Amino acid sequence: MAIGRKGSRRIVVDGTAYRWRLRRRPTYDQALCDRPCTYAVQHADTPGTTLVVTTNQPHASNWFGAPTAAVLPRDVSAAITSALSQGWHPTRPGSPFHLDQSDGFVCFRP
Repeated sequence: MAIGRKGSRRIVVDGTAYRWRLRRRPTYDQALCDRPCTYAVQHADTPGTTLVVTTNQPHASNWFGAPTAAVLPRDVSAAITSALSQGWHPTRPGSPFHLDQSDGFVCFRP
């Protein structure tokens, strides 16, 4: 499934354009701080396999007001570079490629 233009951001890494999107509303588990925030990345021109990146931060809209850090373009760029080195082929069709960067995820509930 392709990431639509609406709500997604464009990023260029090593001369290749990608689109990335962070869910506006958290999933139930993300809202409860049981799971970290995730975002998706696809090739901008020839979407194939989607990259799903799991961060080590809670979703910004969690229900407990736990402190969060924004997902910045430099984070997305680093994740794309890492996924490519681990074998992600963004233009080939296939099931999502998962990049887990959740080491150290802890969400403190009040």
